[in-house]
Amino acid sequence: MIRSTSSPTAPGATRPPLSPSWFAAVMGTGIVADAAVTLPRSLPGLRTAATVVWVGAVLLLVLLAVGYLRGRALRTHAGDPVVAQFFGAPPMALLTVGAGALLLGRRVIGLDAALDVDRVLWSLGTALGLATACTVPYLMVTRHRFAPDAAFGGWLMPIVPPMVSAATGALLVPHTPAGQLRLALLLACYAMLGLGLVAALLVLAILYGRLVHHDAPTGAMVPTVWIGLGALGQAVTALGALATAAPSALPALYARGAEALALLGGILVWGFALLWLALATALTARTIRAGLPFAPTWWSFIFPFGALVTATNSLAARTGSVLFVWPAVVFYVLLVLAWIVVAGGSLRHVAVTRTARSATRELSNSLTLPG
Repeated sequence: MIRSTSSPTAPGATRPPLSPSWFAAVMGTGIVADAAVTLPRSLPGLRTAATVVWVGAVLLLVLLAVGYLRGRALRTHAGDPVVAQFFGAPPMALLTVGAGALLLGRRVIGLDAALDVDRVLWSLGTALGLATACTVPYLMVTRHRFAPDAAFGGWLMPIVPPMVSAATGALLVPHTPAGQLRLALLLACYAMLGLGLVAALLVLAILYGRLVHHDAPTGAMVPTVWIGLGALGQAVTALGALATAAPSALPALYARGAEALALLGGILVWGFALLWLALATALTARTIRAGLPFAPTWWSFIFPFGALVTATNSLAARTGSVLFVWPAVVFYVLLVLAWIVVAGGSLRHVAVTRTARSATRELSNSLTLPG
């Protein structure tokens, strides 16, 4: 059991502060749009539909960012050992939307404007992601206290953003001035990939140990198991994207090495990702039979599975093998269907929550009326 150090909602407060976990909705919506661009098989109108979804992610990002900043709950959330893990969601939301600006938004706002938007969002998301990857583990060591069975998939959230920075930063490498600046960006992306991947493997080992030695997670915690799939998928995606960008910045020998690493290393990690997919699917099916009511953690299904789609897309483009081409298409169809279900559930959840708060507020006001 986790001991939370967060403060309860103050008396008289109309609503609790917005949790950073809601930024996972931006991540999930953004990756549904971005993954459509690299899909090995496409349909007429798919890119247009993806652009519309990306615009929705942009609007949602603005709405959540304004709401979170107005809530001024950073210190409170930092003291909560569960909520603090989701500080990784805002930077990944920025990075996903920024990549969409370059992949999809260029058709709407032009290449130059799309590059400017992506550079700003990538820089901000990378800075926040690195800060999160360093700060949250420090808080876990020095301030938070955990029981032996406390590990959950959310522990991956603070350390995955550097891998997302590596994958999305690779898109900016060809648009960076040739020479030392382009080389520095490419090498920094590889360093961030190493930071995130090694840390993720350590946490996955801890999480696997928790699953084996303690009771299986239940309820709203089950979807967070899927976050492990996102970490592995992002690693494969980043390897592929960096290998594509490498020839513009590295000598031919090292560029060929990057291509070999993207192919062989990517396939190895992709295989491990399928194992984690099987485990997460089995745990989810087991929980559905017992009852799995909707919770915001359902967004943990979307971005991780989307990362598997982009990873499979990358390997399909690199090999042309049907082993990756058709799974990529099937995975993407499943991703879209899951996104529709989770987005619909989120809208209903928000509507019901607002109705309940309104009713509570009206009841409170009636009880305080004189006479």
